[in-house]
Amino acid sequence: MNTNATYKIRPAGRHLLTIGRDLIKDNYAAVVELVKNAYDADSSDVNIEFRAFPDHREYSIVISDHGHGMSKDDVINKWLVPSTQDKVKRKLSPSGRTLQGSKGVGRYAASILGTDLFLETINEGKKTTVYLEWSDFERAQYLDDVEILVETTEVSEPHGTQLTMKGNEKFLANWKQEQFNKLLFELKKLKSPVSASLTDDEFHIKLRVIDFPEIKDIEETIQPYPFLNLFDYKISGKINKDGQGVLTYSSQRARNMTKEEISFDYGKHTACGELDIDIRVYDREADAIGYLIRRGFKDESGNYVGKNQARQILNMNNGIGVYRNGFRIRPLGDADFDWLKLNERRVQNPSLRIGSNQVIGYVQIQSEDQSNLIEKSARDGLKENRAFDQLKDITKNIIAQLESRRFKYRSKAGLSRSANKVEQDLQRLFSFNELRQSIITELTNSAVDKTTIKEVTEIINKEETNKNAAAERISEAIAVYQGQATLGKIVNVIFHEGGRPLSYFRNQIPNLEYWYKSFQKTGDPAKLEEIMTIAEGIGQNMEFFTQLFRTLDPLTAKKRGARKLVLLKKAVEGSLSVFEDQMVSHGISAKVSGPDDFQFLSWEQDIYTIFTNLIDNSLYWISEKKPSVRKIIIEFQISDDSLHYIDYRDSGPGIEAEHIKNNLIFEPDFTTKPNGTGLGLTIAREAAERNDLELEALESEEGAYFRLQPKTEDDK
Repeated sequence: MNTNATYKIRPAGRHLLTIGRDLIKDNYAAVVELVKNAYDADSSDVNIEFRAFPDHREYSIVISDHGHGMSKDDVINKWLVPSTQDKVKRKLSPSGRTLQGSKGVGRYAASILGTDLFLETINEGKKTTVYLEWSDFERAQYLDDVEILVETTEVSEPHGTQLTMKGNEKFLANWKQEQFNKLLFELKKLKSPVSASLTDDEFHIKLRVIDFPEIKDIEETIQPYPFLNLFDYKISGKINKDGQGVLTYSSQRARNMTKEEISFDYGKHTACGELDIDIRVYDREADAIGYLIRRGFKDESGNYVGKNQARQILNMNNGIGVYRNGFRIRPLGDADFDWLKLNERRVQNPSLRIGSNQVIGYVQIQSEDQSNLIEKSARDGLKENRAFDQLKDITKNIIAQLESRRFKYRSKAGLSRSANKVEQDLQRLFSFNELRQSIITELTNSAVDKTTIKEVTEIINKEETNKNAAAERISEAIAVYQGQATLGKIVNVIFHEGGRPLSYFRNQIPNLEYWYKSFQKTGDPAKLEEIMTIAEGIGQNMEFFTQLFRTLDPLTAKKRGARKLVLLKKAVEGSLSVFEDQMVSHGISAKVSGPDDFQFLSWEQDIYTIFTNLIDNSLYWISEKKPSVRKIIIEFQISDDSLHYIDYRDSGPGIEAEHIKNNLIFEPDFTTKPNGTGLGLTIAREAAERNDLELEALESEEGAYFRLQPKTEDDK
């Protein structure tokens, strides 16, 4: 007997609540969804009214607009159809607005706000009404078991839509002062003030809260936060889908600071479409907050605020929001949602990097089909895909442009921590010259006899000798740590280089065991030949590790002896050899020109430290920017058996002239790499200093250009 038959999938009655209550996770998101629907209806405004009943056992929410309304057919075939693709197909409203809703579920967020929903919508002189009780869907076995009455009458009222939701004590208890504050926050951040300033498309949001227990009535037209025209630093601009654009950097941190145009090149087409970016940064020191207040920092009522209140306002409203068609995608931009991991970057480099509580930003993205940035159905952000990864990467690259300029200004203005060289700090710390001279002068003026003065001077001299010995030990320890820090920077290179021989060992050991057992059983010489072939391969791969460890040995030293004569070219070539595989994979060539037998009195680990850091930087920027010519050239100039200088050049993007003039690239913590530490060149320069060498950057139009040369007598 044939029992085959066809069946249909029938959604359960509570399916509508699943895509409403369960998918939209909080009350604020539900209100926002209904506000977006008013925008899609071409309304110039939306009115939101919360009203508690006198007995405080019930409340109502009324959301009304003056949009085009819906016909009876729209209500039946679109509004009552979950997950309709109507807005996906239309894309634009009748007045040309880009439609916000695309999932076809936002209206069912009303189920999280109350026990029922009454829809009244007027279109072309006809009013259509629908009444829904959410409990009907809870009880129904299947969704189509719920019968819904749709009524239409002729009216002379203007077009528009009104949603009325009522809730019992349980729902009313969800709305306390904190919840209304959060709703205000959501509504204020819903529309980007940046996009609003670029269009004539007005959309006003009005909020009323009436008769709620222990809550002051609210009647407010939502406005962006009033301090947004104030900032300490700002960067903004448009990045095209080819990854290129022009940014404008400006600062209000001091008077008469000029704007700067910055050419931006991501180096490849973006997977996330075009981006409009506006990022504003606020310093958080007491003096900076005070200066912000003096420039006109006010609260929402227009009153000047104190420092503590200013900090609280910044704490509440910081974050970089992502906006599509002018509306924010939650929770990107919430103060406690650090989607760019700015705080993690700041921990590594606090002088340079900004934290999430210092920034208020707006990133405008294109529609889903243009940007591949897909909003999650639960309205909790964007899906993790390649486009979202690139959005984060580009935004962090742009923030890095601001950070480097902010760092430069703060360094010049003495706002950052001192960036003096460690060696110089040690010398100043343990120098007794001024103390000795002051004491001798004071004793002489006090008519103390020469014998006593001599004895006091000898005590000071002895203490100075002891302290200088301690300083020398500290200096040696720092040199060791810097060598190990350099080793840490290239540990990924070491792992990559060692991957192939380790893979050979892993794959050949089972083969070795197999042929050994075969030889034991048969005594066949051919089996022994197979064993010898594998053994030779193991020896060759072991030689690789021997060479690698021999090359890295200077950086692993735990103690420093006296300076020795070092074959300088061999040391430089050893530094290059560490990166050999990486250079091959990126098509980068290297050439070292200089005498093979030239020796220089130095610490070998310092020579490795200098060149390893330079090479590491070159490889990063060449592989990042992918120039047509990819090379590193190192040239020695020797005169009278003495080192005149060593020139180091690469074909990367080069160094900004301003950073060279200000010596900024050697400052601790300064870096233009989005995730860099800013220590490499600082360590390289200090390693040079220890060997009576000077490392400087020179201006060049063809990549980075460094010169390493002996100090002159004036420099020592």
